[in-house]
Amino acid sequence: MYATRPISRLAALGLKPRDVASLQTPRCAVAHRQFASAQPVSQDDDKTDDKSKSSSKLPSNTQARPDQDQYMKLESLPVVFSDISRAKVAIREGIQRTECKKSFFLSEALGMNIFLKPEFRQFTGSFKERGARNAILKLMREQGASLKGVIAASAGNHALALAYHGKELGVPVTVVMPVVAPMAKVDKCRKFGARIMIEGAHIGEAKTFAEKLCEKENLTYVNGYDDPPIIAGAGTIGCEIMEDVPEVDAVVVPVGGGGLIAGISCAIKTLKPECKVFGVEPAFCASYTAALKAGKPVPAPVQNTLADGLAVPVVGPHAFEVARHYVDECVQVDEREISLAVLRLIENEKMVVEGGGAAGLAALLPGGPLDRPEMKGKNVVVPLCGGNIDTTVLGRVIERGLAADDRLVNFYAEVSDRPGGIANLTQLLAEMNASIKDIYHERAWLHTSVDRVQVKCVVELNGKEHADRLQKALIDKGYPIIWKPTSR
Repeated sequence: MYATRPISRLAALGLKPRDVASLQTPRCAVAHRQFASAQPVSQDDDKTDDKSKSSSKLPSNTQARPDQDQYMKLESLPVVFSDISRAKVAIREGIQRTECKKSFFLSEALGMNIFLKPEFRQFTGSFKERGARNAILKLMREQGASLKGVIAASAGNHALALAYHGKELGVPVTVVMPVVAPMAKVDKCRKFGARIMIEGAHIGEAKTFAEKLCEKENLTYVNGYDDPPIIAGAGTIGCEIMEDVPEVDAVVVPVGGGGLIAGISCAIKTLKPECKVFGVEPAFCASYTAALKAGKPVPAPVQNTLADGLAVPVVGPHAFEVARHYVDECVQVDEREISLAVLRLIENEKMVVEGGGAAGLAALLPGGPLDRPEMKGKNVVVPLCGGNIDTTVLGRVIERGLAADDRLVNFYAEVSDRPGGIANLTQLLAEMNASIKDIYHERAWLHTSVDRVQVKCVVELNGKEHADRLQKALIDKGYPIIWKPTSR
């Protein structure tokens, strides 16, 4: 058991009563309390008042063996709540304490009380700083002066976080990045003082090189989503969610390698077992779903996705072992939903978030996998876990979001190849308040009549109702059209 500190001293350090309890409680007691509170209520318990129903008690010595086995299983997980509590204390001076704030516009649009946690406002632009700092601090405590440095293979947020906190804590950092890594992130890592090595066509080859270098130079490898200190650091987000929104009903977390949802779900389910924890991963890289089906981490098919930060082919084994015990459900979102979520955050919240960071919100949008009747009116927290998106990619994401929102529409119309043919079409578009973004005149690929041509138009509209009115107007005027030919 940890030594007890005076409550007043802990309060001066910025800790709350639940932090004190977690620091003074052995791991097994935390697991016991979490599991007991999750047990079904018996008929006798129904006769008690609500207060006694919600209280959790440690099991008696006469409890059945299956319960004891479950306690031991929770205790033996790679990360437990006491690890997260220690991480919270360790990193509090070095990271931004982001606040959950309710979004008026998103809450109105979705029929839920949506609270956003802007982790993209960390100094390097993502939640990865929490785990990186915790991992380095733990290595410093364990190895002391013998710590030669840390190394990681990453093309993005983990590299930035490790480089920055390595500099802050005086620990040499080596980052191996694949040749496809964005130059902007490579330059930032260099500015933080990290040694950058460009090796491998993809992150897998970069990791292989990093592991060899690790043995050669006696460096310590830090996995960006699977090392227990990384998971515990990410779990501090769950503690802050409970502090800001104690009445939370559900937390919706993006899933890539699994470290973020493993940490958050452990914290949330320990502090409030009845709160739902949903994972969201891109349909183009559903590695957590594949692991659930197989019962263990397995390679999943990967395609290029707007949520590139979540495109991890195999979830981490430690992360999966923790998450599978706590996460209620994992759903998938497509590219349309991701781009629309990025657009909604820009327009409604003035927040620029990368595709992976917006995946949680994507699942909640109308038509999304979590747009369910039982979610309406609930208090839902959505961590926005990263904001490092390239400017060129952002432009493409915005355009795809506008197209998904029926505010950017393309169509083909057949017009007369005589003077005034296109003029009549553009006049109709003007009357319908459609702004022409692009128009292209084609003669060679239309074979119906020699005096007819095909015109491809891209127009800016106000939404689906406006698009439906324009489509009807074109048909009523007798224009043969192909409406949104590239949509799926």
